[in-house]
Amino acid sequence: MGAWALGLCMPSAGAQPAPADGRPVILVLGDSLSAEYGLARGAGWVALLEKKLAAEKTAATVVNASVSGDTTAGGRARLPALLTQHRPTHVVLELGGNDALRGLPMQGTEANLRAMAEASKKAGARVLVVGMQVPPNYGSDYTRRFEKVFPAVAQATGAGLVPFLLKGVADRPDAAALFQADRIHPRAEAQPAMLANVWPELRKQLR
Repeated sequence: MGAWALGLCMPSAGAQPAPADGRPVILVLGDSLSAEYGLARGAGWVALLEKKLAAEKTAATVVNASVSGDTTAGGRARLPALLTQHRPTHVVLELGGNDALRGLPMQGTEANLRAMAEASKKAGARVLVVGMQVPPNYGSDYTRRFEKVFPAVAQATGAGLVPFLLKGVADRPDAAALFQADRIHPRAEAQPAMLANVWPELRKQLR
């Protein structure tokens, strides 16, 4: 499985301001796992989410504000302007992997995620925290503590939770086949499974 959870690097295309017709606006704030790194435009799980919403006949706007290589500190710094510009009804927080890669203090990661969740809720948005895990070579203690950051934030802020974005991808026996040559970023074939992990929790919030 290598460093599949990390190394997260290519900004997504800019999005338009929120529509004024009252439909949901879903802001995805993530790193390269959400920014279509190494993929054709429209192949990532966020783009697939737009197609899923259309198939479900759910009128909603998806704003992909993901930036490859971003950390929770970077996301926290960018969030206020995004909340003002797009006025989202839902915020999906997919950040944290790069914090671990850079060896940043875990307390800071949790504090940043919590601050983003609280700011989003204060702005009137429902929040979905997307969890990440680190490879076993980080040590069992670190691995367990890092995994607990995301449910802790969700519980403290009343946010929804996706325990692991790469469930069914990184934990498969044949996981290497689902990753690009860098063994970090999932291939296009893995994107539907990633969406399948996010969609059930997001659908609950949309209802």
